[in-house]
Order: sequence, then structure tokens, then C-alpha cells
Amino acid sequence: MMSQMPQPTALSRCPSCEEPLESGDRFCGACGYDLSAVPPRPGDSPTLTLSGALAAAQLPPPEAASVDWPRAPETSSTGTPAPVHLATDLPGTDSGEIPLPPLPGVPPPTGSPVSPATGVRFDRRTGGEPDEYPLQAPAPRAAGASTPPAGTKVCVACRAGRVDLDGYCENCGHAQPRERDHMEDEVGPLAAVTDRGLRHHRNEDAYAISHTTLPDRAPALVAIVCDGVSSATRPDEASLAASRAAGDSLMAALPQGTHPQQAMHDAIIAASHAVNALADEPGGAREHTPHQNSPACTLVGSVVTPTLLVVGWVGDSRAYWVPLDRSAAPARLTEDDSWAAQMVAAGLMNEAEAYADERAHAITGWLGADAYELEPHTASFKPDRPGVVVVCTDGLWNYAEAAEELAEILPPDAAARPLHAARVLVGHALDGGGHDNVTVAVVPFPAPLPGAGSA
Repeated sequence: MMSQMPQPTALSRCPSCEEPLESGDRFCGACGYDLSAVPPRPGDSPTLTLSGALAAAQLPPPEAASVDWPRAPETSSTGTPAPVHLATDLPGTDSGEIPLPPLPGVPPPTGSPVSPATGVRFDRRTGGEPDEYPLQAPAPRAAGASTPPAGTKVCVACRAGRVDLDGYCENCGHAQPRERDHMEDEVGPLAAVTDRGLRHHRNEDAYAISHTTLPDRAPALVAIVCDGVSSATRPDEASLAASRAAGDSLMAALPQGTHPQQAMHDAIIAASHAVNALADEPGGAREHTPHQNSPACTLVGSVVTPTLLVVGWVGDSRAYWVPLDRSAAPARLTEDDSWAAQMVAAGLMNEAEAYADERAHAITGWLGADAYELEPHTASFKPDRPGVVVVCTDGLWNYAEAAEELAEILPPDAAARPLHAARVLVGHALDGGGHDNVTVAVVPFPAPLPGAGSA
């Protein structure tokens, strides 16, 4: 866990080989690493990109006091003590209580897509299937082309050709949009939208939203968002399998009285098993790539009840809290499993330096058979005012990273019109360039009681 990484007051170990350094060294005596390439720790004690209540211990008193997070219940409805994490306790619980290796620097690995020493995924395609596909104009309709019979699926590009079983127009050859290119759902009082974006050839994100009832008949809202790792094999299948498994797990556990935080932890484990199972299936016939590695994805989820807000995550997909009273500070509820976040947490780079690095978005945690260490982070909160939880992939937060930025974009009536709000957020990402798939779920807090707006 990042919170368990050492916080050195000076560069004490080589970022490349971890050998101890002497004061004033300019090169590592063991491996020759140029220490001048590592920026010294800034004197202003840089912190992660956290705002509002999550950085209460690091913000000036007026801003920190603007959001008060009372403790959640210490026991579940079954009487079993459940771990509770306040904002300052992030990143939350883990599986097996095993921390990530406390490395002050993470050089890019050579060879394997996952460095066994760091657990950081740096792999990128160097050939074969590119990350981005240019959009091509369809060929003009051939002269004299006949109109397909009524009931036949017609090409969306030339509006004349018949679409074959492989999804291509028999007239102009244009590939037809897939079902997952753009999807929207509104389930009771929460909603989600996903879009392929403007540059990717397919949508590798997935979501699952639902609502259920706890044993005391209180409502519970569930939102899961997953982002496929593009450099892995079959990332679209990984995100779909993970979102479905996590959503099904929560829907089965919550009505039985499992504490929402424990249920979220178990749901992430279930999602991990679902993604791991894909690695045992033959994938060569489905996707032609120069190499085959395990399907992988990130996950972030939220469970909202009338009194409790629980988040869980692995990777760099995020959850944000935005109070309806915009005079109160919004907050980011998750801490990225990423190279940049580790560099900032270790005090080796400030935030601007870390996120400007080409390795910034290399993730240190993900779901997949080749994951270095599975660490399901969970955290529980009890907000003191109404608001909404925004659960999203980096396709959105790349265009609105700070909680304050996202709050400015989010419509004021997001709790009452979650689908509209999700569309607005996805539209913001597309207007900004849409370089990645983008998925957003909007969940109101508190969960409305039956007859108070829920479906």
C-alpha cells in the first residue's frame, strides 16, 4: 500500500538498484546510476492530488473543516466488527496485509510487461495492433447499388449496403459500431454512461449499476466501473467480466447483511477471479497481437446507503465526492495505484514532475493473472450532507483531475438527474479530445428511501 511506503527526508537509496547512498553522491557506487536525474524532494512537502476531507491533515484549517466525515458504524448488521477507514486512513484495507515493495524509484523494466521487482505495468504495443485508429470516411455508394430488403441491417455510413455477419458493410466495407461503443443505463436513482471516445477503435471500459435492499429494508445503490488495460490481451473482456462479477457479488452479499465495506472487498476478489479465469481461455483466435499476456483491467466501485458511503478500487480509476451544497469542498475518495502516485508519496517528485513523466500512468495495481500483488483498497465514509458520488475511469479524470474541476462540470441537479449528469461528464471528456474510452457512473447520497424518488 502506498500509505506504507517510506517517507525519506532525503534520497537515501539508489532509485535503480536500491543500494544505500552516501551524502553528496552524484552517482550510485553499485550500478553507476546518475543521481542528478532524480529531482530532489521539494521543500514544501508535496502531497497526492487529494482535496477536501481526504487531505484534512494536509490542508489549511478552513478548507479542511469544510467537510466533516463522522465515523461509520463499527459493526455490521450481523454484529460482526467491520474495519472502517476515514479519509486520512487511505488507501484502506488490503488483501493479506502485504504492502507493495517500498521502492523509492521505479525504472522502466526491460523485457517482461510486468516487472517482478516493482509490480509496475509498463508494457506498450511496439507493433501489430496500434493504440489508436484513425477514423476513415466511408467509400461512396456504388452506382446502381440496390436497396437492401426491409428488415435487413443497413450500414450506418453509406446507408445502402447490407451488414454481413462479421459486422462490415458489403457495399463500402465500413465497420459498424459495436454495442459497447456507447451505452447508457439509468437504474432507479443512479445512472452510468460509457463511450468509446474519439481515438480508440473499441470500448475497453465496462460498468455495472444496480440497487437492492438491506435486511433492514434500507436501499443500497451499487456502481462498478472497470477500465481494460489496453496493452493486455482482450482488455474489453477483462473489464466486462470484472464489472459483472463485482456487481453480482455485491447484489448477493448486501441483502444478506454483509457490511458494505466487507462486501466491497469480497466483490473485488470475485472480480479478480473472473479476470484470472480469462487467462486460461484460448485468446489467439480472438485477437491477433504480437504477444499474448493476461487480460487485465482496473476497478473502482461504490456502495451508497441512506447513511454510509463505501468505495473500493484497484488501479487508477477513481471515485469523487461532490456535495450538493457547492459551498462545501468536494473530495477525491481514492488514491491511484500508479507510478506517479508512488513517486509523489515517496517524496521523490512533486506532483507536476511526476505527472509530466511518460511513466506517470503506469499502474502498480490491477486485476489479472499477472498482477504483482492483489490489494483491494476499501474505505468507508459517513457524509454529513447530501451529494453525489462520481465513479469514473481516467478517460474522464484526465480532463478534470482535481475534485474542484469535476465539481464545476457536474450539473447542480446531478442527484435528481443522474443520467443527464453522466452524459454531461462524458461530453466534457469528448469535447476535450476523447483520447481514451470514458465511463462515468453518478450515484446520489443518501440513497433515497422507497417512495422518495427511487424506481
